[in-house]
Amino acid sequence: MVKGKRNTADNPRADLPTPTVEARQPHRRRVVARAVESQVTVLRRKLGAGELGLLPVVLVLVAVWISFQSLNENFLSPRNLSNLSVDIVGTGLIAVGIVFVLLLGELDLSVGSISGLAAAIFAVLNVNNGVPEWLALIIAVLAGTVAGSVQGFSFARTRVPAFVVTLAGLLTWNGLMLYILGTSGTINLDENGLVAKLTSYYFTNDAAAYGLAAVGSGAVFLVSYLDNRRRKAVGMRHRSLPAIAVRTGVLAVIAFAAAYVLNQFQGLPLALLIFLVIVAGLDIVLRRTHYGRQIYAVGGGVEAARRASLSVTRVQTAVLAVSGTMAAIGGLFLASRITSVSQGSGTGVLLLNAVAAAVIGGTSLFGGRGTTWSAVLGMLVIQSIASGMAITDTPAAVQFMITGGVLFAAAVIDALSRHSQEAHGRA
Repeated sequence: MVKGKRNTADNPRADLPTPTVEARQPHRRRVVARAVESQVTVLRRKLGAGELGLLPVVLVLVAVWISFQSLNENFLSPRNLSNLSVDIVGTGLIAVGIVFVLLLGELDLSVGSISGLAAAIFAVLNVNNGVPEWLALIIAVLAGTVAGSVQGFSFARTRVPAFVVTLAGLLTWNGLMLYILGTSGTINLDENGLVAKLTSYYFTNDAAAYGLAAVGSGAVFLVSYLDNRRRKAVGMRHRSLPAIAVRTGVLAVIAFAAAYVLNQFQGLPLALLIFLVIVAGLDIVLRRTHYGRQIYAVGGGVEAARRASLSVTRVQTAVLAVSGTMAAIGGLFLASRITSVSQGSGTGVLLLNAVAAAVIGGTSLFGGRGTTWSAVLGMLVIQSIASGMAITDTPAAVQFMITGGVLFAAAVIDALSRHSQEAHGRA
């Protein structure tokens, strides 16, 4: 065969014209259209079965943002949204721990007191006794873990309802915090210290925010693709590759838009980066590990979990330990935001906001349904209401009423969704 010539006898399609870019466009559009149609069909099927997911809280968040933006054009300004992204972190971390407890169908009332206790331990060790910040930080977080573990073990062994055990913990840990702080009352943190920088440091380089958006979008696509391939291999229901691409594309647009807005002010906040990494990591723990599946199993039915040879005691103890740990970390971020610890730390509406964030975000009060991202969206709703009220000079009383109304609506939606799933045999 002469070099450079096609052998048409060996390749009958060699003389066919290569499709041009213009010719491929209609085919690609049809693929994308089918993917979008498939996603819409799946969404309709889930909604019909009562599986609402994050849709209600997303709609509420959009409504809140539109309402306050119409009242004050500065609400969606880069400065306000950047401050909002930092303000959600402290209470949001506590709400993530609450999600773990709610998945069991229980409630932890001690998280506010544990957060205040952890902050007090850090302040006394570092400021009053000169313990290095990194060591005081570790001890404070471990104190939250120990407090949660004690409550979890007591709950699992005695079978006393978790809300009773943690109510006792609320009083105990708050009293211990007051004892540790002593007569000083308030301890100011070093404004140039490690803890203070948790909420005051920003990555001013634009590449940081855009890089996080790119890495996050890529991780979502990779996890979805690998999970889809495993489901396909065992014959389970799965999405098509274009459907995964469309879903990832929507998330990427949102992520890059958020990165653009943050870069218009001071850049990517360190607090937000840590928050998202922790939430994503715990989401993997819940949905991709044996321990996470055990939590959902116990939340779905304690007796059924015992008959399946699951160690219910260990799961319940570990869940309360996670809640205590997240409360301690959240308390340190709250102390970082105001660079001080006082006898009022961990009190007030902190507990109510943390629980409300988890419930508003879509975590079921009946157990067995919810994700860590539920707490993020729920906290966004609550903090958006607080920010909007502040920027429009609305009385705090109105804020409480609106937040209470949203919480009640979320609880009603959760109950109706459960009834619908039971009717469809999915609960």
